[in-house]
Amino acid sequence: MSATNPSARLSKAVIPAAGLGTRFLPATKATPKEMLPVVDKPAIQYVVEEAVNAGLTDVLMVTGRNKRPLEDHFDRAAELETQLARKGDHDRLAQIRESAELADIHYVRQGDPRGLGHAVLCAAPHVGREPFAVLLGDDLIDPRDPLLERMAEVRREHGGSVIALIPVEPEQIHLYGCAAVRPTETPDVVEVSDLVEKPDRGEAPSGLAVIGRYLLDPAVFDVLRWTEPGRGGEIQLTDALRVLAGMPAEKGGGVRGVLFHGRRYDTGDRGDYLRTIVRLACERDDLGPDFRAWLREFVTKEMRELR
Repeated sequence: MSATNPSARLSKAVIPAAGLGTRFLPATKATPKEMLPVVDKPAIQYVVEEAVNAGLTDVLMVTGRNKRPLEDHFDRAAELETQLARKGDHDRLAQIRESAELADIHYVRQGDPRGLGHAVLCAAPHVGREPFAVLLGDDLIDPRDPLLERMAEVRREHGGSVIALIPVEPEQIHLYGCAAVRPTETPDVVEVSDLVEKPDRGEAPSGLAVIGRYLLDPAVFDVLRWTEPGRGGEIQLTDALRVLAGMPAEKGGGVRGVLFHGRRYDTGDRGDYLRTIVRLACERDDLGPDFRAWLREFVTKEMRELR
């Protein structure tokens, strides 16, 4: 096990997409949660677009049963394209072709749902011994706040692995992985000394939560192969990162965190999913003006009725 060159070009992204989406049942009974629309695009497309904007054009999706719509969405739809071309609907034709031309997308099945760490391990044959990104589909990062690009800068400078951290309220920390950190000379970068998966409020080592963006040294695969199931009986990526944090740099160790204060949209919770749609719709040039006017009228009426 040895470290990769910190300046090695990042080109591969892994997107775990094998979850059952039980929080959104019954909508996700037959539709993958990653395909739920956020305004007029499925959530997964925002994630792929983020990877591509950061220069990651080789994308591997780790899927499971009933995820065929993901493959169909990022494939060509010849019959639909022919119909739209015949009608002269060039705007919609461009929109549906865009998803098929975004990136070089591959798929691998995670046969048993054994946790995020196992999903990442499923990517090992495709990734090889290159550094790579992991993007979780529940977190959408606003393109105006290029988080992955900043994480790549930190990796080029220091090597090892890089995770994204946000400050959260103490009553929310049990929902996340939590990092124990040491400050560095760079204000938005910390050294990670330990991680705890979904700690109880009194046991959290800090108020910094891990969100769904990782740049990982391939040494993580060697660690994951012997990582025992942890919280929830699953192989946790957090547990592997704990080991990497204590390993020497020449063996691919070291974990740093980028403190992210930009715009992040959580689509894994039903309430936050709805708020995400409202926020993004309000900012659209084509939808925003009419939608904001309706929203003001709706909220005013609701407030009046509550008095």
